[in-house]
Amino acid sequence: MAENKTQPTEVSVEDFLAAVEHPARRADGLELLEIMRQVTGQEPVMWGPTIVGFGSYHYKYATGREGDAAAVGFSPRKANLALYGLTYGPDADRLLPELGKHKTGASCLYVNKLDDVDRDVLVEMIRTGYQHVMSELHTP
Repeated sequence: MAENKTQPTEVSVEDFLAAVEHPARRADGLELLEIMRQVTGQEPVMWGPTIVGFGSYHYKYATGREGDAAAVGFSPRKANLALYGLTYGPDADRLLPELGKHKTGASCLYVNKLDDVDRDVLVEMIRTGYQHVMSELHTP
């Protein structure tokens, strides 16, 4: 079975965020760092070269494929902020319309900048997404 390409690394999260070129994206990344740290109670870890993750969970699919992934996290990309794990929570469908300007992908939530979203709704999505991943998706 092939290993996941995205694995935890020893790279400093602070160094990674300090190197983000776009000043607004860097500032949003630093703000998300503190929000996610506070909401999850976890310290950040770099997953691969660009994902800042909080907590980890083990998954196992019916196909037999299994691995570990960040419970929630983000990546300050050039085009947007990619947020991971937030759309898994049971309240995500209810909260998304209240969030503000965003797009969704297969398992990601994309925002152009944090000023486009309601911070309280974002915090609730982080909280419920993290709790859902750790209690429902995690298979020890």
